[in-house]
Amino acid sequence: MIFEVREYVAVPGRLPAIIDLFNNHTAPTFIRYDMELVSAGRTLIGENSFGELVYTLRFADLAELESKWTQMLSDPDWQEAFADAERDGALIQRMRRRVIDDDPIEAAP
Repeated sequence: MIFEVREYVAVPGRLPAIIDLFNNHTAPTFIRYDMELVSAGRTLIGENSFGELVYTLRFADLAELESKWTQMLSDPDWQEAFADAERDGALIQRMRRRVIDDDPIEAAP
């Protein structure tokens, strides 16, 4: 298993629009493409506190991750929803993405 963590830092004042897009379009599109959402929320403490959406997805491997993202990002309904959400201006100031494996790490003795 691998986990993909995505952090979307909002353009100032646009976090509510990002959250609306996520709740009403992105998360349902994940379901349609069988993408497992593990968690989603806002950063409370740390860099970008109260200014970013962070979520984690689980995949079997990198091939599955790439295949499902390719399908989702080419979905015409999701593309239309994203374009509609950005009609009043850009939503995302910066995005960070990490892919993490679930291999256990051995602690040094």
